[in-house]
Amino acid sequence: MHTLFRFFISFYLSFLIFDEIYFMPAEKTYLEQAQDSIVMFTPRLVGAILILWIGFKVINKIMSFVEKALSNSSLSETIRPFIISLLGIVLKVSIILGAAGVAGVDLSIFATIIGASVLAIGLSLQGSLGNLASGLLVLSLKPYKVNDWIEINEKFGKVAEIGIFNTTVITPGNKTLIIPNSLATSDVITNHSKKGVLRLEIDITMPYAESFPRVKQIIIEALSTIPSLLETPKLEIGIEGYDSHSVQIAVRPYVKPDDYWDATFACYENIKRAFSENNIKVAYSEGVELGSIGA
Repeated sequence: MHTLFRFFISFYLSFLIFDEIYFMPAEKTYLEQAQDSIVMFTPRLVGAILILWIGFKVINKIMSFVEKALSNSSLSETIRPFIISLLGIVLKVSIILGAAGVAGVDLSIFATIIGASVLAIGLSLQGSLGNLASGLLVLSLKPYKVNDWIEINEKFGKVAEIGIFNTTVITPGNKTLIIPNSLATSDVITNHSKKGVLRLEIDITMPYAESFPRVKQIIIEALSTIPSLLETPKLEIGIEGYDSHSVQIAVRPYVKPDDYWDATFACYENIKRAFSENNIKVAYSEGVELGSIGA
């Protein structure tokens, strides 16, 4: 705060002295011109300093009130710091411009500089601004939240963080994906955690000569020992199709999203063991021709 005051006063005095020395009649000495400038513009300078001092005090009060109000609101914790920071910048710039106007500084110069800066920044950050707008939409519409399992642009994983510009996703292989938020508003989002349960897609085969009711019962008994499989919704098992060698069977148990991979591996393992113990055969080539590996 004190640094800002010193900078403002130094800049203002330099501006006034230069302006008065340049435009005052030449018969006055530089010292007299400087004295006249200080006497003439001291009230404006005092008024500008008071505006800055009182204004920043008021801004601090406003920011404290807004921060408390947002902490009690339903807004995401991710977007609160962004709103507070943006509001603080807008209020402080407004106070500084107001003080400069009272001090007699030509604000058209600032308007030109700000306009040119906004245009240049906007042109250079088109992608980032798009991600910013998309991030605000994600935070407000909430198509997914932290700890949800989602799929965006064929990228699957668990949401670790929702930022203003990006969404951080952790894959089942423990890889960290930084997905631009613009993809969340322009592409299809698959939220596997929205309903709280997830259906596994287990596909197996059985020979045509085998009895389907028997195979179905064997599968049910094999999966009954997996604790992560849910009783509700109920396990679904049915014939999905036929190929030239086998009957295609669809096995569809339900699990909680966090148990997806462990349950998938356990299902395949238990079904294979059960088929082996009950002598259920599957079609595959017995003969394998081995060849040499070149240098």
